Amino acid sequence: MFLFEPLSAGQIFMWFAVLAALMLLNEIARANKWAGLALFLVLPVILTFTVWLKTAVPGTSVGTWFHWAKVYSVLAGCLIVWAIRFIPGMENKKFMLMLPAIILALNIMEAVIRDFQVSTFNGVRDGMLLVGGPWNILNGIAGILNIIAISGWMGIFVDRKNKQQDMLWPDMLIPWIIAYDLWNFAYVYNCVPDHAFYAGLALLLSCTIPAFFIKKGAWLQHRAHTLAFWMMFVMTYPAFVDTSAFAVKSSHSTTALWVVSGLSFAVNVIVTGYHLYRIIKYKRNPFKQEVYTDLEGYKKIFALKG
Repeated sequence: MFLFEPLSAGQIFMWFAVLAALMLLNEIARANKWAGLALFLVLPVILTFTVWLKTAVPGTSVGTWFHWAKVYSVLAGCLIVWAIRFIPGMENKKFMLMLPAIILALNIMEAVIRDFQVSTFNGVRDGMLLVGGPWNILNGIAGILNIIAISGWMGIFVDRKNKQQDMLWPDMLIPWIIAYDLWNFAYVYNCVPDHAFYAGLALLLSCTIPAFFIKKGAWLQHRAHTLAFWMMFVMTYPAFVDTSAFAVKSSHSTTALWVVSGLSFAVNVIVTGYHLYRIIKYKRNPFKQEVYTDLEGYKKIFALKG
């Protein structure tokens, strides 16, 4: 294949199994406050002291400070989303509504820095082959553009009309989500290439599909949940993506690296350019106001506000 090594039937089946499992776990986490608390607080505390100290160790692809920081930062994000959804009054506090956007931006910037760092690598690092080059710089710039296009966090609200009480962000529409997905896939393909088949394609679709077809407006909630589940899984069973029969290696093709990073860059230039155009044309302050209130996608999500 262009992006990855030739795939077996078992690997293809497992890709769909991972996608389905992540989506199912997300639905369980959405169900009620007790499910979320058990999955994002109790479970990781238990895993930290009983499993991860033995599995996420140097020599594995998840035994670096980056992966430890990543799992706890995304779990913190899940708990912040949980607090906004279920603690009375939290959705009315401006500083609480800013936190999801801040954590999202920090997570993107963390990956941007890693992309820039990997641009100087060429060889085996952290248990996998990394091929650094200008594509990393291109995708790092795309990540910065993606951060610039984040807006409307003051419009976040909780859908009290359904039992799940999802956290909705109406200003975060489909173009930004697609731009993010392309950037994030390119980041994983550039910097964690032998995880990209699952942590790129399956993981990103596991939150994008629900955002398009199950609960629109809740993309960030879906993303936090599915990323947390994936990180906890690979910290528990790193051999799955490293050495198991289901592990899929990148092709390490420089052409593929250029294509995924170039596509990420091009789409993020378009989306961020349109974002800035709307800010200027309609005189919107993206730090205080929503930018897309006149669009149909925004109106459909906003209509769920109680």
